[in-house]
Amino acid sequence: MNKVTEISEEKLNEYLETTQAALEKAKNSHESVSLDTLKKAREDFIDMVERYLEDAKYFNEKGDRVKAFAALNYAHGFLDAGARLGIFDVHDNKLFAAD
Repeated sequence: MNKVTEISEEKLNEYLETTQAALEKAKNSHESVSLDTLKKAREDFIDMVERYLEDAKYFNEKGDRVKAFAALNYAHGFLDAGARLGIFDVHDNKLFAAD
């Protein structure tokens, strides 16, 4: 098995754009449940995604594509989890692992 030690700029930019688009869709969506605890979780998830996305951009600017890619995976993981939990009513299987 080949060990991946580099991530192309093209691939990283693709993931940055996809994660940014998913975040915007999630932020502009409404909750699909009305429980107060899930509303708080929604706020927390969006905060985490924004932080990981900023980390990814920072690492990318510094030339550390591996850490940038990892941060994007965390960010998108929160988006996918939020969609699956119903705290983002997004219905887009190209941006989320849901539906």
